[in-house]
This record gives sequence, structure tokens and C-alpha cells, in this order.
Amino acid sequence: MKFAYYPGCVAQESGRELDLSTRWVARALGIELVEFPKFSCCGSGFVDEANEVLNVAINARNLAIAEAAGLDILTICSTCQGMLSLARLRMSDPAVRAKVDGALTPIGITYRGTSNVTHLLRVLVEQVGLDAIRAKVRRPLSGLKVGAFYGCHLLRPADELKWESPEEPHAFEDLLAALGAEPVLYRGRVMCCGFPIQFVKPETAGRIAGRQILDAKEHGADAMATPCPLCHISLDAYQAPAEKLLDRPLSMPVFHLPQLVALAFGARPDELGLERHLVSTGPAVAKIAPAAP
Repeated sequence: MKFAYYPGCVAQESGRELDLSTRWVARALGIELVEFPKFSCCGSGFVDEANEVLNVAINARNLAIAEAAGLDILTICSTCQGMLSLARLRMSDPAVRAKVDGALTPIGITYRGTSNVTHLLRVLVEQVGLDAIRAKVRRPLSGLKVGAFYGCHLLRPADELKWESPEEPHAFEDLLAALGAEPVLYRGRVMCCGFPIQFVKPETAGRIAGRQILDAKEHGADAMATPCPLCHISLDAYQAPAEKLLDRPLSMPVFHLPQLVALAFGARPDELGLERHLVSTGPAVAKIAPAAP
């Protein structure tokens, strides 16, 4: 299995632990991640709000780079997955296609629409398969109750992404169960994390994130896990301000999706950058039995 690896911006900087754990899981499963240094940012939250055609062009360029290598793109960020997928769909509009081609042709880029975009969660569940995941587990996450947090862009807009129900998804929970964890169902798992307004209305964003964390906690979760590094920032890095806004203790460890997969496969916590999280993952990790020899 071979993909054009699109880590996105956060996983290369403030969220490097996501990239680290993704590479660990890829090695364990024999997935080849081909790197393309010329990939650019997906433009979410900035370019897409200012100039839709320019944002489509940026992502069509990324897709064309992968196409030239004959590879589909693997993302580890729900937001990047959303931007790349939506750009691919927008390019089916002849008017948009003409404008984007006009921007790409002068720089020697040709977009053909032959590469697909898929998130790591979908690769694990659909292409690797849950049976193969179970076979790799050396340290079952039994005893750990985990609330999956899908966020927005992995599931929406549902009519364009055409994957799971944006209201009642199950792929993440299926994966957690295959790893031996107990999935926790709660309403907030498919809600927004608040990140899109963090820098405009921080108090509102904090209340949104805090509400989702509290929802998971009240339903019995020991930890949360997310497939999006922007959601991780909201839920982990901004958890302390959220506690103050809600005037409620939270203390909720928040894992990146591949960190839990790697832990179940036998990785040591120090191999996965868990020390980089602002909310300690120690109490959650302590619930997991040692890996089998």
C-alpha cells in the first residue's frame, strides 16, 4: 500500500507527535508514505474564505503533484481532507475548472482528476481492514473508555463527501473496538470543536470545546481521540481556558487517532510524543495493560 503523504501544516510544526505516530503505524502496517516537499498548505480558514477559486487552485496543484506520481493522497487532518476533497469536486464545474487551469498552466501544472483523497481513519477501516488491525494488537486497550471526536470536515458536507452519516457515524468507534477499547457514544462527538472561531471569539470557542469535553466525560470517557489536529488543539491545548469558562474540572486526555493505534500495536509512549500534550495522557495510558512480548 503506497500513498502520497499529505501531513498538513500542524503535524509538521506544533503537532509533530501526530506525524511521529502516523509514521509508526505506517511502518507497522507496511504502508509506504511518499513525501512531496512541494505540497502547499490546503488554505483552510484563510484562503478559502477570501478567494474560493484560488483555494481550489492551491489544492488542485497538490492533487496534480500526486497524480504525476500515480498516487492517491493520504491525509491525517480532517480539515485538509475536506479542503482537498472539495477542491476535487469543485473542479468538475467547467467554469471553475477553466479559471483554475488558467492559473496552473503557466506554472507547468496539469490537473487531470485521477488521484483520490482519503483520511488515515478510512484507510485503516476500509483498506487495511479491522481484522488485520485486530491481528496486529499486542496491547489491547481494554479498560480504556474512549470518546471518538469526529469534528466537522471528516463527515461534512455529507452529500459531497459521501462517506458516513454526519449524525451517526461508526467507523472511529469500530476502530476503537478493534483496538480493545470501549467506545463511548455522546452527542458532542459529531459537533464542532470551536477552532474556526478561536482567534475571533476565543470565549465562545472555549465554551464550545469545553461542552464537547464535558459531554464525553459525563458519558464515562477516560479519554478522547480525534482524527484532526485542529480539533486536538481546541480540545487539548485550549482545555485549561475552557475549564475556567465552564467553571468545571475537565482533565480529559486527548489522543491523536494514530497514537491509540500505535499504543495498541505495542509502541512505547515515549515513541509517540505523548509528552507534548498539554493535558497529561498518563492516567489513560496507565489503564492499559503492558504489551505482550
